Amino acid sequence: MTLSTAPAPNEPRFDAGRICLDLLATAHPAERLDAVEPLRAWIAAAGLVPPGTPLGHADASWPARFRELRADVQQLLRGGGGGGGSGGGSGSGSGCGPADRRPYDRALGRLNEAARAAPPAPRAVRGADGALVRELARAPECAGLLALVARDAVELLTDPVARAAVRECEGDNCPLVYLDTSRGHRRRWCSSEVCGNRERVARHRRRAALART
Repeated sequence: MTLSTAPAPNEPRFDAGRICLDLLATAHPAERLDAVEPLRAWIAAAGLVPPGTPLGHADASWPARFRELRADVQQLLRGGGGGGGSGGGSGSGSGCGPADRRPYDRALGRLNEAARAAPPAPRAVRGADGALVRELARAPECAGLLALVARDAVELLTDPVARAAVRECEGDNCPLVYLDTSRGHRRRWCSSEVCGNRERVARHRRRAALART
């Protein structure tokens, strides 16, 4: 039986289908945004800036601000208070009282405030070979990068079709969510190479144990 090799636990994950959901994955299985350098790497790998964009001006306040936005997105997807459910068991219940809605409403206010900032402005310039390439007009600020993620979350939360496709991973002890765009909406895991491979390994071991008995 051939089993795929799962990515290293500290590698960024970008298989959730939305950048705001990829941000949630930075907290599992361990915190990935605990310092400036990992955040710079995540920003670049997520495509929030064009390749090669300098991010040396990012300071120690940036990781905390990204973690705060991550917590707000998490609250809005799971915390209730939205007046209705979302798909796949990751949704929130309805019928919450005013006190129950307060954390949700605070997170919603912070998300909307983050989305108000102007995202980094792109421009087209000639590259070394004369072809046009994309770069930013000026060094990106933290607020502008947060706005890109916040706006993606706003689009997800306000799109009933996309919201209904949000699923929670069926892997053991995996809290990650993803956008299920598979045919027939049959995707079960946040990643076939991570949780899916783990389940296949477990099944293989169970069959081997039964064969031995």
